[in-house]
Amino acid sequence: MASISLRCLHGSRARLRRNVLANSKENLLYSPRPLRCLSSTTSQPKSQAPKLIWYTSITLLSMTAGALYITDTRASIHRWLAVPMLNLIYPDVEDAHCYGNIILRGLYSLGLHPRERIPLFTGVKDADLSVSVFNRVISNPIGTSAGVDKLAEIPDILFALGPAVVEVGGVTPFAQEGNPRPRVFKLPKYNALINRCGLAGKGAEDMAQRLRERVQNFAYKNGYGSSAEAVDFVLNGGAGVPPGSLKNGKLLAVQIAKNRDTNEDDIDATKRDYVYCVEKVAQYADILVVNVSSPNTPGLRTLQRGDILTELLRGIVEAAKLVPRKTTPRIMVKVSPDEDGEDQVAGIVDAIWKSGVDGVIVSNTTRRRDIAVPDKAPITPKDQEILKEQGGLSGPMLFNRTLRLVKRYRDLLDRGPPSNHVNSEKLSNSDSFEPKVIFASGGITNGKEALEILNAGASVAQIYTAMVYGGAGTVTRIKQEMRQELSQKQKAITT
Repeated sequence: MASISLRCLHGSRARLRRNVLANSKENLLYSPRPLRCLSSTTSQPKSQAPKLIWYTSITLLSMTAGALYITDTRASIHRWLAVPMLNLIYPDVEDAHCYGNIILRGLYSLGLHPRERIPLFTGVKDADLSVSVFNRVISNPIGTSAGVDKLAEIPDILFALGPAVVEVGGVTPFAQEGNPRPRVFKLPKYNALINRCGLAGKGAEDMAQRLRERVQNFAYKNGYGSSAEAVDFVLNGGAGVPPGSLKNGKLLAVQIAKNRDTNEDDIDATKRDYVYCVEKVAQYADILVVNVSSPNTPGLRTLQRGDILTELLRGIVEAAKLVPRKTTPRIMVKVSPDEDGEDQVAGIVDAIWKSGVDGVIVSNTTRRRDIAVPDKAPITPKDQEILKEQGGLSGPMLFNRTLRLVKRYRDLLDRGPPSNHVNSEKLSNSDSFEPKVIFASGGITNGKEALEILNAGASVAQIYTAMVYGGAGTVTRIKQEMRQELSQKQKAITT
């Protein structure tokens, strides 16, 4: 029995071994998971580094492309997204403007501000739009008007948007609140504005300090130091750039005005206001703009009367000669579009020649409402209420009046000083006087209009309301439209 049991046991073991081997072969043939050979070391999982590098590169490239797009003034978001969003968040027009400037300052500090870039692969530059102004060649004939940057907080940001002339202010001798708010109103249907801000600001001392810090920062960044001597070195032309703009091919204008409570009938007190501003801010400006035409400061426009204007401008010119700088700023006077009678225009032209100022800005906002609605378009009740608001009107409807005034001023100024006016004929280029410069402001919204204004006799076309509606890319758009117009005319001539 024992031997039978042993044989059975050995047989069972043999069958078990055969079954195990058979099962192993089946597993090798049919198992979906391949067997791994056993070894003393386990293999490492495949490295994820290449995928990580790839995804990181794609992310960085996308972020860079996005940043390049949103910081390019050609990007459509500046007009069709940024402006509507700002107006939605800040329904008050003045709030939207102020916070828009704050946002631009924040972006500038991070290097993420909008800026004009030369289009790649096209070779298009500003050189084809360059003009000569006050014996300086500037990169293009587009400027921004006062009001875009009332406190001189963002001149460099505005220069980055593409204009060759940036006008800051207007600044008064001392801080003043201006008129009660709300004081800026939109007419979106007509892309127009009505404002009665009343030259609100922090005063000439505040602006002078801000402009001096700007020069000091420029001197430090360019290796001249930050001392008073370094600032004077830059202001006296040592850095090889205009002392106001601090950029070749560009000019900074500072607008000055009297305080609201200064009696305009007291010419000596009024003159002191303007001279005080000259003493504070003139050394940081390439151009000083004398505002005698704001419709929102009581009595200011009476200063445009011939003899009064001549005396005022003479005082400003003499004060500018004493600016502690090698070169004195050029002086321009900003006039009203409402002073458009023959005698009024002639009186202003006489004052320009007699006082020795260098040019005129034509023109400021208008009190008139007879031109408010273009092409007799229907007016909504809401628009009718807004049109009743006191203040200066600006927008496209002013363009034709601006164009006519530029032609008239150009015609009269080109006749030379009043003593040279003979038979209403223009003097030849050989006559010994420097031609007066005209900047045009009022209703300019596109490249075609800018060219019309320039062909009428202006050297620079300034914009403000167009930027309120068009956003940060407005200057770039206008310049591109100008290039297209010039290119089409050139093709027409050659064909």
